[in-house]
Amino acid sequence: MGLEDLGEALGDNIITTTIGRVVGWGRGNSVWPAQFGLACCAIEMMHIAGARNDIARFGSEAFRASPRQSDLMIVSGRVSQKMAPVLRQVYDQMPDPKWVISMGACASTGGVFNNYALLQGVDKIVPVDVYVPGCPPRPEDLINGITILQEKIKAQGITPKL
Repeated sequence: MGLEDLGEALGDNIITTTIGRVVGWGRGNSVWPAQFGLACCAIEMMHIAGARNDIARFGSEAFRASPRQSDLMIVSGRVSQKMAPVLRQVYDQMPDPKWVISMGACASTGGVFNNYALLQGVDKIVPVDVYVPGCPPRPEDLINGITILQEKIKAQGITPKL
């Protein structure tokens, strides 16, 4: 990212930009995801950390093993009823501000598995910011979802805690 891109992201003049835009820009360019792969979509999620797709160029570096070190949860795959409380607990352990990406048809709507054992959408237990469709979605689609989330974060700036 060049200096002119930084100036464009922060406003007409770096001196007169608001602190909210600076904070939003910083948060948007340093989103660290938590590891939460549940099924086949997790294989595609692992590809974005590899050399070919390399999410480090978007500021996401590496997946964090601890929820206390991450601010993005990528839920990939089907969520069983037994896994739902664990997913919620991991979400609650993440520091604020935190975001969620629902990756794949199973995480978003239950997919082809419409039965009592599986949650019919992860948005029933955690708020979802971006949905990435597909069965399974390609790594490029997940990267697109991450860039959409980054733009949402940059636009938020500093939001008051509710």
